[in-house]
Order: sequence, then C-alpha cells, then structure tokens
Amino acid sequence: MPVISAPHEFNEEDLYVDLEPVFGTSLYLKCEGFNFAGSVKLKAAVRMVTAAERAKALVPGRLLVESSSGNLGVALSVVAASRGYEFVCVTDSRCNLSTRRLMEALGARVHIITEPEAEGGFLAARLNYIRALCASDSRYLWLNQYANPGNWAAHYASTAPAIVRQFPGLDVLFVGAGTTGTLMGCARFLREWHRPVRIVAVDAVGSQTFGGPPARRMIPGLGTNVRPAILDESFVDDVVHVSEPDTIRACHRLARRGFLFGGSTGTVISGAIRWLAENDASGATAVAIAPDLGERYLDTVYQSNWLRDLYGEDVLQPDELPAESLPT
Repeated sequence: MPVISAPHEFNEEDLYVDLEPVFGTSLYLKCEGFNFAGSVKLKAAVRMVTAAERAKALVPGRLLVESSSGNLGVALSVVAASRGYEFVCVTDSRCNLSTRRLMEALGARVHIITEPEAEGGFLAARLNYIRALCASDSRYLWLNQYANPGNWAAHYASTAPAIVRQFPGLDVLFVGAGTTGTLMGCARFLREWHRPVRIVAVDAVGSQTFGGPPARRMIPGLGTNVRPAILDESFVDDVVHVSEPDTIRACHRLARRGFLFGGSTGTVISGAIRWLAENDASGATAVAIAPDLGERYLDTVYQSNWLRDLYGEDVLQPDELPAESLPT
C-alpha cells in the first residue's frame, strides 16, 4: 500500500488499455491520467519546478506564472499548492470551465485571454501577457513550458523507459503534439535505444506546430499557433493531423465501451488508427499515449448542445463498430 506525503509522489505508470476490441486494430493505450493532477503534465510540472528550485530561480516569495490550455495549469496548481508557491495560470476562453474551477480550488489565480493576436492566435496573446507581467513585476517567474528542457526531460527519464519495460518489442509509438514535451522526451530516449522505433506525432488540424495552415481549434490540449522552441523534427518520423470531428468520434466510441478519455486522447487514437491502416502495420507492436481522462470534457466533447453548435448534427452520428467487436 503506497503512503505519500506530497501529491506528485503518486503516479500510475504501468496501466494500458488494449484497444483492439474497440477499434479492431492492435494498439495499446498508455494511460497517463491516474495521478492527483489527472494528466501526463504532472511529470513536466514537477521536473520544471524542481529544476527552478535547484537553480535558485524559484525561492519563497516568487510567483509562478505559466501559459496553459488546461492540463499543465492544473499540474502546476497541484505542485505549487504542495510546495507553498503562488501560481497564476494564463489561459484563454477555450479552456474547459471545470479545469478553470479546479485550478482555483487548488489556490491558483486564473487569467483568461479573450482576444487572439492577429498573428499567433490565443497562444501568442497568452505569451505576450506573460512577458508584460514579468516585465512589470520581478517577483514573477515564467517556467515557459514551450522552451524549458525540463518539459521533455521528464518524459526521457520516466515515460519512455516505462513503455519499453512493458513492450520491449515496441515498433511504433504515437504521441500527441502540444508543447511537444512528451513527444521530444520519448523520441530522444528511443533514438538511443537498442532497436529502431518509429515515432509518429499526432497533431490537430489547424495547428501550426509542423507548419500547417491555421484553422479554428476548439478542443484544448494538442496543437499550437506558435512553434514550440523545444521541437526538433529530426526525431519525428511521421506526422498525422486529425480533425476535431474525428477526435470527437473516437472519444464517444470509447465512452460507449466505458472508457472516458479527454480530447487529446481521442485525437491521438484517431491518428494512430488511421496511420496503422494506411501503413499496413498488422503485426506491429504499437503504443499510443493517452495524456488525460475525460471528466474535464463533460461540458464540451461530451455535451451534445456544444457539439451541435460547433460541428453540426453529423458529428453525433454513431459510427459503425466492427461486427466482431459488438457487445452480445
């Protein structure tokens, strides 16, 4: 029985879901949402805060500030509360209401950006606000997850080694691309491993992370309007872009089997299933990383009025399950 004294000391690292009964494709889903922050972002939050403390950049009296679409904001709220720091999360109007309330319950202040920049969208507006805040008050410390090497180092040290312990014959890994911390950490570790593993980044349609054209994106988590500084595309073998309707269909298909996952997870799974089909990867050992669970998306991805207003009636039409996977 684990006994802990700080919330970051617990994280379920070795839970996987076999998705073949749901999608008819051999794919294992690494579940990263079983910790007190509810997402994979707890690892990066702990790593970046600890590094700032060791460098004496973060000391009592300083205030943490970070831009986040939600999950890192919650993770930093958890870490800041447990270590006695004040924290300001700068997010935007797409952040789920339940996520904002959770951060506030943990003691964080949440600043919501309501207007995007003409170039760089909401993310650019969030970053500009943080820069102005730090310039106006030297007490603020911006961890900057988009450029902080601690973001990817957390996954180099933990996430990737955990995967290969369970799947020593791993052939392909699917990782969602947000800040690209999880992607870069896993890719760097596997580049040094003793056998080749194909790294497939899964991004949202409309994201500019890999140079695609901008478009409206309403589901927070994956995708950016500003290329993250820590991204090194030389570590990535393929990129798959997933539309938000496909994300939603994947989430609802899982929910019909009792698995409630977040929007980022739906995107990763949809992209992985498509890549495996298009690349004739039958027999390959494939793993996808699920960044979070679905409770924070009940007012969006799982709310019928929200879906109809943004995507129309068709997005709610149930897709056909393979005959062999229908419940009896």
